[in-house]
Amino acid sequence: MISFSQVYKRYPGGHEALKNLSFTIEPGEMVFITGPTGAGKSTLLKLVAAIEKPSSGSVVVSGQNIGKLRRSAVPFLRRNFGLIFQDHKLLYDRNVLENVILPLDIAGLPRAEGMKRARAALDKVKLLGLEKANPISLSGGEQQRLCVARAIVNRPAIVLADEPTGNLDAEYAGEIMEMFKSFNQVGVTLLIATHDESLIARYSSRVLHLKQGELQT
Repeated sequence: MISFSQVYKRYPGGHEALKNLSFTIEPGEMVFITGPTGAGKSTLLKLVAAIEKPSSGSVVVSGQNIGKLRRSAVPFLRRNFGLIFQDHKLLYDRNVLENVILPLDIAGLPRAEGMKRARAALDKVKLLGLEKANPISLSGGEQQRLCVARAIVNRPAIVLADEPTGNLDAEYAGEIMEMFKSFNQVGVTLLIATHDESLIARYSSRVLHLKQGELQT
């Protein structure tokens, strides 16, 4: 479960990115976070992932209070997450397979089991034939699918996706969203930040709409 209670996030200089947010997301939900650029969507996801801490209020994820979490405990919390960022954060000095297997190496999974899981994840996103390619040689849509494979390879309970279909054409965007839907159908909790209202309209999922850091009702 993910719970926000009267959460504010202020950055140096006084900018309030989030103001008085309170909501609960149950395990297994697929929730869209929407709003214009600068509304606070990315900040909200960073709080869930413990990349940022709230200035006040409480953020509780899987029973852990993010504001009180020790830095040494953050990597253990993040093992429950799959993270998909706007800027991909791919490693261009490693091939496709090595990018996907990295989270499993960090977690200490035996290499043979890691290879098996990484190939299964690539197969799920239709990139298995490109496992030896360098990510820089992939199209934008293929790079995004690679990010999805890396995010799901450790079988996370929660996937956080920040504008996962940004800059993709309609076909690629639809493929990414159908992948998310299939993950959700097997119990994965998904938080998807997007400003694409037409994409949201295709799914009967809950929507949290932000405007200037505040939750709109």
